[in-house]
Amino acid sequence: MVDIDVDGSELEDVTVAVFLAQEGTEEVEFVEPTDLVTDAGATVDVVGSETGEGQTVNNDLEGSESYEIKKSFDEISADDYDAVIVPGGTVGADTLRTYDEGVDLLRQHVEAGKPTAVICHGPWTLVEADVVDGKQLTSYHSLQTDVRNAGGEWVDEAVVVDDGLITSRNPDDLEVFCETILEEFAQ
Repeated sequence: MVDIDVDGSELEDVTVAVFLAQEGTEEVEFVEPTDLVTDAGATVDVVGSETGEGQTVNNDLEGSESYEIKKSFDEISADDYDAVIVPGGTVGADTLRTYDEGVDLLRQHVEAGKPTAVICHGPWTLVEADVVDGKQLTSYHSLQTDVRNAGGEWVDEAVVVDDGLITSRNPDDLEVFCETILEEFAQ
């Protein structure tokens, strides 16, 4: 569990979209960053391919809690948000990259230079959005070939920041990932 003290005003003027797949998003990678930015005062929307429930998982295979997806990709735009968070989960990230509206929103957001935080298998969405060329990033180790084939430089570090793009490898990196989110989103 991430233990970062916030006073509730660090992100009071920041709007954040957090991606959530209908199934397969890693719960801790969704909950910890979402709770952090909410506690720091951000306005947060959980977004996905359609509204309704998103079933998360633990350790990629064990069913966990469901969370409400409040807005669908086709009813929002990159202009609506100051920052984006994309959690991992093998199935969740793989599913998210199949939705053109979500991929387009992510592409527009990154191209606008807005802070984007992506963890574990989430960088698959960045590869699909064609925004990793020339960027340094990290991810779950099995994605390094995908990142390199898309023109990115994959590194094995807990957190990497490159021009507003914040990436981390896995749930073990959540503490530093969340600390970095707070710093980058507040700028």
